[in-house]
Amino acid sequence: MTRFNEKSSRRVALAAMAATAAAFAAPGAFAQAAWPSKPLKIIVPYTPGGSSDIIARIISPLLSDALKTTVIVENKPGASGNMGADQTAKASDGYTILLCDVSALAISPSLYTKLPFDPSKDLKGVAMLAYSPHMLVVHPSVPANNLKELVALSKTSKIDFAVTAMGSAPHLAGFQVASLTGAKWEYIPYKGGSQAVTDTIAGQTQVLMNGMLATLPFVQQNKLKVIGVSKSTRVALLPNVPTLAEQGATGFESGTWQGILAPANMPKANIDKLSAALIAIIRSPDVRARLAAQGAEVSTMNPTEMDTFFNKERKNWSTVVAKSGLKLD
Repeated sequence: MTRFNEKSSRRVALAAMAATAAAFAAPGAFAQAAWPSKPLKIIVPYTPGGSSDIIARIISPLLSDALKTTVIVENKPGASGNMGADQTAKASDGYTILLCDVSALAISPSLYTKLPFDPSKDLKGVAMLAYSPHMLVVHPSVPANNLKELVALSKTSKIDFAVTAMGSAPHLAGFQVASLTGAKWEYIPYKGGSQAVTDTIAGQTQVLMNGMLATLPFVQQNKLKVIGVSKSTRVALLPNVPTLAEQGATGFESGTWQGILAPANMPKANIDKLSAALIAIIRSPDVRARLAAQGAEVSTMNPTEMDTFFNKERKNWSTVVAKSGLKLD
């Protein structure tokens, strides 16, 4: 993994600071300029090593430089990301934000019968950062090299499908692929993507659907074998790997959308300042290149665009959840 040198890091930080300054160029901005005046906490509601955690670790030092404050990344896994999201939604300090898979968060209201918060009301979009398609991968010993062979194998052999979390986007993506192709597999739940990947590498589970950002390195190391990607078009890093739609899962597309949300009580001026800094950082050539090398695409949205996207995803995933019949407490 490429490390930033001091010059590139300074360049990214300067771009972010310029963006935040522009966000406060209007009259009356001086009253808000003191924020932030203490450390900012980014809650990642999953175990370390997943897509959200990777992006949080990349942007946190640059955001610290841009905002001139300490930025802390804190992993709070549990309940498919809802534990950390709930903590963020109820935070009242003005210094707690959430970095998560936005699609996974959009699934929760339809999936959980006792969700302790309403993400549409209790959280606000700050900035969308990146998109990473899901990869369908298998342990190298699995005698299947494409989706057709994997589906056929699943009908004659026991196939354990590692689920990063019950009801997560990768879980429901696996359900959709099975619905479209007739595949048969047993879902094995985990508390996070990193452990699901580890067990599939070890051969304890045979199949995995996970974000490309966190999975590609293991494919490149031949520790996992790729069957297909969930994007509508082939990805540049794997031009010879067909999409799942090409292989019979007609119309199928999924992935992880990494974004930042804040409690609904955070002042708009602070959200705008934070959004400007984050978008400048993620769009910088150095960060963009680093993410692209791992299969993630920079895909930004401002707060309004992100809220619109979230509500659309919430509606779309509610249909998938209803079809699956899955409900969790």
